[in-house]
Amino acid sequence: MRDTAARLLRLLSLLQTRPHWSGPELADRLGVTTRTVRADVERLRALEYPVSATPGVGGGYRLGVGAALPPLLLDDEEAVAVAVGLRTAAGGGVTGIEESALRAFAKLERLLPARLRRRVNAIQSFTLDVGGSGPTVDAEVLALLAGACRDAERLRFDYLDHGGGRSRRLVEPHRVVHLRRRWYLVAWDVDRADWRTFRADRVEPRPPTGPRFRPRRFPHPDVGAHVLRQVGTALWRHRARVRLDASADEIRRRWPGVPGGLTPVDETSCLLDVGADTFEMLALHLGLLGVDFRVLDPPELSEAVAALGRRYPRAAGGDGGGG
Repeated sequence: MRDTAARLLRLLSLLQTRPHWSGPELADRLGVTTRTVRADVERLRALEYPVSATPGVGGGYRLGVGAALPPLLLDDEEAVAVAVGLRTAAGGGVTGIEESALRAFAKLERLLPARLRRRVNAIQSFTLDVGGSGPTVDAEVLALLAGACRDAERLRFDYLDHGGGRSRRLVEPHRVVHLRRRWYLVAWDVDRADWRTFRADRVEPRPPTGPRFRPRRFPHPDVGAHVLRQVGTALWRHRARVRLDASADEIRRRWPGVPGGLTPVDETSCLLDVGADTFEMLALHLGLLGVDFRVLDPPELSEAVAALGRRYPRAAGGDGGGG
């Protein structure tokens, strides 16, 4: 009986790792005959695991979706990942799931072997999040946005912008992105005929969703990088335009994830629209690129660059024009 129970657990673990297994594959992994595999599958069904079987060439076994949640088998790494994720979720970020996450974590922690419990506690005790608390988003809103992306259904909502203005939007949702403790919806704005990024915590849905739409091709290869650039530029206090004596590809290699916009001029130069909280910070970043550049706008950035040009020679022991 002990061998049968262990084999059932092993069979269930295999079925959870792949969407489809043939009978001979399972028999080979378990070291039994295909007849024993069929008998074990019937035992799992008796335990209410929804295992479907397809006969014939190309047939096999699949673990389907049942009416109730059956017990899950997790390896050590998966168990630690789930536990840490639940404990983090219990700290907030998505409104409405904190209590559920805490209950689930408490159940899982009681079942963890001592060696895994120590790993989870070490991760939580000796790591520090200094990102600050961000705005929370309602779990139902987040699920609605993700579902509309999945089902390609148009979405209507009221949106509160950064300045407090309210507008009504009709969009074709593309992706939901989590960035810097905030959630963002990337979508095609139907009325404005352009791609837009919306803070999920400022979205007030107007259900129902629909109708369905044919998904558009997103113009950027990396949705996350696109949102990162947009979020960065939205927070800039000062903006500037600079001509760099290097190709756009070279600048991207030197400054991965470069914020702002790069416009190629020719094979040896490009234009950079960029910004920062201070002109001094921007002048330092431009200097670290290691290429010659010329400030086109504004004059304040030219003054910051000139100030650094006077300061560095003095630091190196030269007169710097001032002694």
